Amino acid sequence: MVSAGDIKKGVTIQWNNGVWVILDFQHVKPGKGAAFVRTKLKNVMNGSIREETFNPSEKFPKAHIETKEMQYLYNDGELYYFMDTESYEQIPLNFDEVEEAIKFLKENDVAVMRFFQGKAFE
Repeated sequence: MVSAGDIKKGVTIQWNNGVWVILDFQHVKPGKGAAFVRTKLKNVMNGSIREETFNPSEKFPKAHIETKEMQYLYNDGELYYFMDTESYEQIPLNFDEVEEAIKFLKENDVAVMRFFQGKAFE
């Protein structure tokens, strides 16, 4: 668990039914009232960005992100196939999951991909 008071840039948390990376944060201690943490968050699954304010005592589960080197194998017209360079497991991904990266990849190129609970997101 990560408390809002311990948030730093780059920390990935689970919040509001999504996985979010902290882009920016600011601890605010006003003259009157309680302190709070102002954050800028990016949803890693859909790319949406939002600003939120949290109480420093709020706690969030830390999202465990797995990073793997994947080799781009081929496209069958519908799916894009990648192979884990360590386990040789092949993973089919649809265009929505690879649309940004596929512009820069050709067959047999190796790309670093990030996964959350087995789902590729970057």
